[in-house]
Amino acid sequence: MPIDETLVFVPVRIAVLTVSDTRTLETDVSGRILVQRLEGAGHVLADRAIVADDLDLIAAYLTRWTDDPMVDVVITTGGTGVTGRDVTPEAFDRVLEKRIEGFGELFRMLSYAKIGTSTIQSRALAGVAKGTYLFALPGSSGAVKDGWDDILKFQLDSRHRPCNFVELMPRLGSSDSGA
Repeated sequence: MPIDETLVFVPVRIAVLTVSDTRTLETDVSGRILVQRLEGAGHVLADRAIVADDLDLIAAYLTRWTDDPMVDVVITTGGTGVTGRDVTPEAFDRVLEKRIEGFGELFRMLSYAKIGTSTIQSRALAGVAKGTYLFALPGSSGAVKDGWDDILKFQLDSRHRPCNFVELMPRLGSSDSGA
């Protein structure tokens, strides 16, 4: 995954949402890992929150951040499993305008190499709403590391070639078909 060092790095503003009924800022290892990695890569933490596994609350945070021009990307951790309390994908469905199908597929493919068939229990997904990227990762620290280190670190780096999500940001909200 080549990084073209001749290009200028463009930092993006990222909000991190941990979905959990039990975690606090002190015990939120996965959220802390995401913050450390995004800041270490040169990006800006736009906001951080922890919210219970509640469909309406999760959707409200996603909506608030997609409405905020100071947030370019939202990354959630948690609530992507298959139990009754896992409703992050359903909250995303309320907000997303377009899905990025390949994200979940790639995440599960990479995860399979580490945890085998257990990866099928993840409903990791991504999409776009109001010109903002949204990514839903599982809540484990390993899954957060995999999602960031193997996918997001590259796709959120404006120097990544042959293409990256950052270079598309100016056109995310455009519905002009060019006709």
